[in-house]
Amino acid sequence: MDYEPVIGLEVHAELLTHSKMFCGCAVVMSDGEPPNSHVCPVCLGMPGMLPVINQRAVEMTIMTGLALNCTIEAFNVFARKNYFYPDLPKGYQISQYEFPLCSNGWLEVETSQGAKRIGIRRVHLEEDTGKSTHAGGKSLIDFNRGGVPLMEIVTEPDFRSVEEVQAYATKLRAIVRYLDVNSGDMEKGVIRFEANISIRPAGSTELNTRTEVKNLNSFRALVRATEYELARQQKLAERGERVVQQTMGWDEDRNATVPQRSKEQAHDYRYFPEPDLPPLVIDPAWVESIKASLPELPDAKRDRFVRDYGLSRGDAELLVAEKAVADYYEAAVQQSGAKNPKAIFNWLTGELFRYMNDAGVSIEAIKITPQSLVELIELVEAGTINVNTGKRVLADMFKTGEPAKSIVEAKGLGQISDMGAIEAIVQKVLAANPGEVAKYLGGKETVLGWLVGQVMKESRGKANPGAVQEIVRKQLAARK
Repeated sequence: MDYEPVIGLEVHAELLTHSKMFCGCAVVMSDGEPPNSHVCPVCLGMPGMLPVINQRAVEMTIMTGLALNCTIEAFNVFARKNYFYPDLPKGYQISQYEFPLCSNGWLEVETSQGAKRIGIRRVHLEEDTGKSTHAGGKSLIDFNRGGVPLMEIVTEPDFRSVEEVQAYATKLRAIVRYLDVNSGDMEKGVIRFEANISIRPAGSTELNTRTEVKNLNSFRALVRATEYELARQQKLAERGERVVQQTMGWDEDRNATVPQRSKEQAHDYRYFPEPDLPPLVIDPAWVESIKASLPELPDAKRDRFVRDYGLSRGDAELLVAEKAVADYYEAAVQQSGAKNPKAIFNWLTGELFRYMNDAGVSIEAIKITPQSLVELIELVEAGTINVNTGKRVLADMFKTGEPAKSIVEAKGLGQISDMGAIEAIVQKVLAANPGEVAKYLGGKETVLGWLVGQVMKESRGKANPGAVQEIVRKQLAARK
């Protein structure tokens, strides 16, 4: 029997606010500050303490909801989500359940099967928990993260392949980075994925028992965990065994999902309205002002790059996947007067990306400015240096940050275009290789490329390649 996946995603994204969700404590990275150094009676859940809603967190959530084509709900209620865990000091989490900020949205993703719209059930606000560290048979808890504004984005169970899951996660991360509401730094756990996974016979419309794989903090983990869990459930089905509804974790070392606990149902959390917070009523005029202030998002930027710069859709998709890359590219295009957007794309995504990948750095960290990249390209296009020399110069620029022109002048890398000088080098190479010349004259024309290469080597890569090939052909023809 053929089975199809039925997958929904929950994404938890910490918001880039200065203070926590319900108190004035600073939002800090847990790995950069002493444990429990940014806490107060409110986020530690001391008796009698009253929470106050962070307006900026609400605004960032509305921004995200608008970007995901959601309805922004005018009436919102924060609720107590009751469960007991050591990193939850109050014994409950202030979240939203029946009345979320944003609902009924969608996000379109592109896969090898074409475009598909993924439904967004809800986008709501809650507070993050503390961070537990287990070592030496003991558990240590850092409450610096406790109370940080946490946005949860919940999809419908619309995914039918792992490719769709990865496309959605990648695009959603790009959107929250474009909005500047989340850094997208998955290694630090500021954005985490949870996959709700089930299978059913192909063609069926039923929703079967699912498992939830929690706290996946990389695209690699998301993809591998989803693939493994789908395969595990299919094996169970083929043996006639049932899937147990439970929460799973991903064991990177074993490359397997592992059971953590039986899955709670929604009523087990005993949601009820938070008595210390009144209902939150959103002014429609505020929503309209937020909508007017939204930045250009990835899809719109992609379409503009295709329209204004003549890029293919695939090329534009590559650029807009990271806002910093798209901004760098556009700054370079504007610096050049938009004379050759495709050449800038080629140098950026070819050689420069290669050096960045090898060094393990982002585009924000490189020493080459957009203006410097354009100056290098202009030297190549003007014939001052050839393409191969340009690549060598770019490597030096990447290491030192020096302008291309300075490197060319200091190392004497200017291209030789003087026909007389090139003719002398060609004559020397042909005289030194009579056997290869004879092969060419005997009809083996592939030798031409080798002879051209020898001339380029003799000129230390500085000769104009077009002129070299023309003169080699001419001098060989004279020997027939």
